[in-house]
Amino acid sequence: MDQFFKIYQVDAVEAKKISASPDSPHIHDFEELIIGIEGKLDHFIDFKTTNFYAPFVSFITKGKVHRAIPMVKNGRCDFWVIRFKSEFIPATTFQLYSNYHNFANIKMQRSNCFNRIVALCEMMSGEMQQPVPDLSVINHLLSAIFIMVESERKKIMEADETIQKAQSVTFRNFFKILEENYHRHVGVEFYAEKLFMSARNLNLIFQHILHQTVTEMIEIRKLIEAKNLLISTDKSVAEIGAALGYSEKAYFSAVFKKRSGQTPTEFRDEMKKLVS
Repeated sequence: MDQFFKIYQVDAVEAKKISASPDSPHIHDFEELIIGIEGKLDHFIDFKTTNFYAPFVSFITKGKVHRAIPMVKNGRCDFWVIRFKSEFIPATTFQLYSNYHNFANIKMQRSNCFNRIVALCEMMSGEMQQPVPDLSVINHLLSAIFIMVESERKKIMEADETIQKAQSVTFRNFFKILEENYHRHVGVEFYAEKLFMSARNLNLIFQHILHQTVTEMIEIRKLIEAKNLLISTDKSVAEIGAALGYSEKAYFSAVFKKRSGQTPTEFRDEMKKLVS
């Protein structure tokens, strides 16, 4: 996806087209939020298929193998689909990873909360249709949606004791520690020690939950912040690399390109063109 943010609706006609020739399970390079107002979602994620009837919310973190097939129920289907780059809301993206790694689909009630979520989607869609959309407005509206969804998720989680498994607790605690230390030049052993466990066991948890290593997640968090700094500041590539614990500019650029397919300078130039 070339854009930072995209929002669109799926109606009954579009749902029938998609369900007639569905995609194979795939991986996105962006985050995706689906708000189901009417209809049904056939969702393959975490290597199993689940059917969800509206109203529901589904959040798919970047890198997860999944396939979402919208389906008509009683002749109706109405989904909002929101796609955004991790760096669009960098301050909350990793919190989302922590909250939704094993809780992708959330059954909602037709309540005032859900109605407000739908209204926020309509507001974001309206803003994106302006000649020059204000992405800061979109950012705040999207953050508000996640606050409301998180409120509902907590209510469900309190009623489901299985979510309190030790691995999930370790996973969430890791992200709290990562937010405080991702800018430092520390590796897996540092985080494992903070969590009172071995590096091997910490990696096993990550491979089980996200199918990625701890080192990969640390690099991804650094990359998100690097992109944010490249867009929002005039700091040099070397300065940004140093701020994130990379002592050599060449190594920082190599890691950045490996993860994003571009050098830091190429990414900054492309973003300047998009913004202008």
